Amino acid sequence: MGRNIVETIVGGAVLAVAVVFLFQLLSAANVSTTSGGYELEVRFLKAGGLQSGADVRVAGIKVGTVVADRLDTQMFEAVMTIVIDPEIQLPSDTKAIVTGDGLLGGKYLRLEPGHEETVLSAGDRITNVEDFVSIEDLVGRALFLAAN
Repeated sequence: MGRNIVETIVGGAVLAVAVVFLFQLLSAANVSTTSGGYELEVRFLKAGGLQSGADVRVAGIKVGTVVADRLDTQMFEAVMTIVIDPEIQLPSDTKAIVTGDGLLGGKYLRLEPGHEETVLSAGDRITNVEDFVSIEDLVGRALFLAAN
């Protein structure tokens, strides 16, 4: 009988630890940042695996989230819809770059604010973009330059 009580207590402790880890995961993911911001559109020829849910960062700090991704079937471009924190006012010449967190990390959208006085507003498009450059592309360029 004493063994059942110990097993019940250990099971409860494991369950409590799992709940704490789940809470930490959800708070670290900052799931609620997509509400209350303004939407912008970004188009790429090569999105490099950037998907909905990816971070949007300025100077390494998360300022938004990619909320939708689709293919424009007319122009064959990757169209990303992003939501930016309403406190962040981006200049109209902001540059969008698809980049990654190292070799094994996920992709995110890096924004480099420009110097224009006019700012982007809800529904605008970021037109200054830099497509994703994969490792394969870089190796191919290096081999091509070495062959010449």
